[in-house]
Amino acid sequence: MAKVTMIGAGSVVFANNILGDLLTYPELKDNLEFSLVDSDPKRLEVSEGYARRRLEYEGSKAKVTATADLGEALKGADYVINMVQVGGFKATLADFNIPAKYGLKQTIADTHGIGGIFRALRTIPVVLNICEKIEKHCPEALLINYSNPMAMNVWAAYRASSVRTIGLCHSIQLTAAMLANYMDIPVNELRYRAAGINHICWFLELSHRGHDAYPLLFEAMNDPLTYSSDRVRFEIMRHFGCFVSESSEHMAEYVPYFIPRQELIEELKIPINEYLRRCKEQDIEFEKTGEIADGKRDIPQHFRTFEYAAPIIKAMETNQPALIYGNLENNGVITNLPYGCCVEVPCLVDGSGISPVHVGELPPQLAALNNIHINVQELTVKAALEKRSDYIYYACRLDPLASAVLSLKQINSMAEELWAAHSVHLGYL
Repeated sequence: MAKVTMIGAGSVVFANNILGDLLTYPELKDNLEFSLVDSDPKRLEVSEGYARRRLEYEGSKAKVTATADLGEALKGADYVINMVQVGGFKATLADFNIPAKYGLKQTIADTHGIGGIFRALRTIPVVLNICEKIEKHCPEALLINYSNPMAMNVWAAYRASSVRTIGLCHSIQLTAAMLANYMDIPVNELRYRAAGINHICWFLELSHRGHDAYPLLFEAMNDPLTYSSDRVRFEIMRHFGCFVSESSEHMAEYVPYFIPRQELIEELKIPINEYLRRCKEQDIEFEKTGEIADGKRDIPQHFRTFEYAAPIIKAMETNQPALIYGNLENNGVITNLPYGCCVEVPCLVDGSGISPVHVGELPPQLAALNNIHINVQELTVKAALEKRSDYIYYACRLDPLASAVLSLKQINSMAEELWAAHSVHLGYL
């Protein structure tokens, strides 16, 4: 049996989707062992209860165990899936409220920007602890990271450990489906090539039946209803030439062009504090999952999702090739982004592992936008690995949104206050 250890399994949406996806493959359905780990006993109980009901519903002979002991869960693991969120809602609230005091508005604050920096500083030590235990208990395992901030977590893992690591996001495949809908073509007929960094990954090519599909997308942008579905991303495409992988609410806080101007927040319907609203929705979803785990609700039928974890495991276990998009070290795959940074690129997967596909150069304007954030990522990762507190301030000063809104003095004060708010997690610095 292939053993799949899920860390942060109380993040029930990801855990349930990945487990359910794996059970849709006949080759794997009865040949898996799931080991669920979470530091929250209630969440771990709910996750285990749901998993057992899912196995029963699917008629699977797979095994499931649950434990708070990370070392025990990792023994003999073949795949380790990381879904942790360090600090929970309290830390997220600080990431929003403290910058807001200084006039800095954010939408999601979990991947780039000030929120991303401090989430990375909280999360990287936990990721490195996971890597250390993988090296001890299952050194051949593949670490699949879903935790944000994606690029910085993955960068720290491959820089400071020997663990094979890939970071997975669903923005490429979900955006591809949206683009097909915008252009009114079947999603299975859309061909695309994308590359960049996580959440700022560019659709370099779009084609349909052998023809360039970008003219269709530019035409679709002129339809008011279509434009209203994705205002910020269409504006980025209009001015930079390519469509970007992550949603308009995310992209709005990655660049300095929109949020500093209240009239554009209103015109483009940018949802300030959107992630705080989503956290409340996630709490409701957790309660529903708990009722399913307790048998108070029927377990719903599972349809395979867009997540890449299951296709990776299937390809590696069966040696049946798959093409996915992953986040990993840039060893020259994208030639005009820094060597050693974390990039998101197409990858081929089979029984021999994961092989990134060579991309070459990005259009220079797109590489320039990526490099702004790569600079911030590198400083943040170095701050965590080298325990250099001064790098935290440099990273905050270089963030494009913060520097468009705040003075250097304000950025310094904000960073100090955030550091104090997260001191329980940042004592290692």
